[in-house]
Amino acid sequence: MRNKMVMQHGRLVLILDTRTSKNEIDSMLIAGGVTGQTAEMLLKGDYAAATKNGWNVKAKKNIIELDRSLADVNESQQLTPYLLSSNMYKSNGRPGYPSEVAFGVNSFANRVSVHELPSGLTRFFIPGNTQAKRVLLSGNFNNWSTIKGIMNRTDSGWVADIRLEPGKYAYKFIVNGNWTPDLNNNLLEDDGLGNNNSIYYRYNYTFKLAGYQSAKKISVSGSFNKWLELAMRQKDGVWETSLYLHDGIYLYHFMVNGSWITDPANKMTQMQNKQLSSVLLLGESVTFKLNGYTNAHKVCVAGGFNNWDADMLQLSKTATGWVLSYTISAGNYQYKFIVDGQAIADPANPHQITTDGKTNSFLAVRSNHAFILKGYSSAHTVRLAGDFNNWNEQGYTLEHRGDQWVINMRLKPGKYLYKFLIDGKWILDPGNKIWEQNQYGTGNSVLWIE
Repeated sequence: MRNKMVMQHGRLVLILDTRTSKNEIDSMLIAGGVTGQTAEMLLKGDYAAATKNGWNVKAKKNIIELDRSLADVNESQQLTPYLLSSNMYKSNGRPGYPSEVAFGVNSFANRVSVHELPSGLTRFFIPGNTQAKRVLLSGNFNNWSTIKGIMNRTDSGWVADIRLEPGKYAYKFIVNGNWTPDLNNNLLEDDGLGNNNSIYYRYNYTFKLAGYQSAKKISVSGSFNKWLELAMRQKDGVWETSLYLHDGIYLYHFMVNGSWITDPANKMTQMQNKQLSSVLLLGESVTFKLNGYTNAHKVCVAGGFNNWDADMLQLSKTATGWVLSYTISAGNYQYKFIVDGQAIADPANPHQITTDGKTNSFLAVRSNHAFILKGYSSAHTVRLAGDFNNWNEQGYTLEHRGDQWVINMRLKPGKYLYKFLIDGKWILDPGNKIWEQNQYGTGNSVLWIE
């Protein structure tokens, strides 16, 4: 009664025992990338979803066997056969180490020791060490745990599958209690204590250029990597290369046999230093609207997302006002509208912050935490202040919604101290039981972002 996933003779083979639980069978189907197929369907003899996606299915007694060519599954799969039980280490993962890195490309030596599976999981592999009693995978994705990252023994080494979001990750293996970087990974980074961690980038973007099949060499370069050339390879008539790219706005172009060209599939271009480049926008699409001001000649928006350039982002005029859609990376931003040269806060946005006597509107892109204060319906103004804004008493203004005051923010992982100000009076967050004492004896509320 054991489920197996084996790579042999250029094929991926799933061997499923119908006497095991449906959850275990479903886990193996997900790990093998058998999309649309469930254990319930298999046990009823319904293999339509699997066969539709190119899987061969054989059933005999208590065993159902699915197999498919590795060439159709994932070109970066391990070539050495291995055995994997259905007891998989699960992790939600978290992006970024640090999350602000602009881009990254992996570099492996003798063999690829980390790669993506069709299921969306990331597989870490350490070859050899077959006599070891215990091998762990530890990294910033599991808070450098020495307990959680148990790896599974195979006939050629150890494997662990975890779920990672796109980003940069640091990791090491722990073999019989001894820490070691990944010897097959060329990317190393000092941890600040004189030790090296291995670095892996979970990719999220692929540059593609169709045609040019007779070209000898094609590369891509851009502002994300200081215009260094990244080689592209041809696959099914398309030149491509994958990498990790942080949210942002980038200029790029392709070099075909020594000549620069823009991306023919991308109509967005920009001239810089007398060179026309394609424009890549990665992030969240935000729509800025300003109602009224129909007699104005020019309306722009400026903020931390464009270095407060007052002329760069111009809104389009509508029958009732002005509008602009713009792609912004995740974060907290201040902004203003520039109406015929006059800066104003967004009249439709209740969230504001005042610094040095200047009031700006506040915007959180891809917020990951909501500060909520219930009650206080008779208050005129509720603000939020903490160590994230140097305890500015003119801190972030909350919006009054029904019986509560709310503001959303984007916060990096870590510990934060904060308080609310009710019409200028400091209070702890009554909805948060975690607090710590401060030098004034009044305490601060404590927030942990994982």
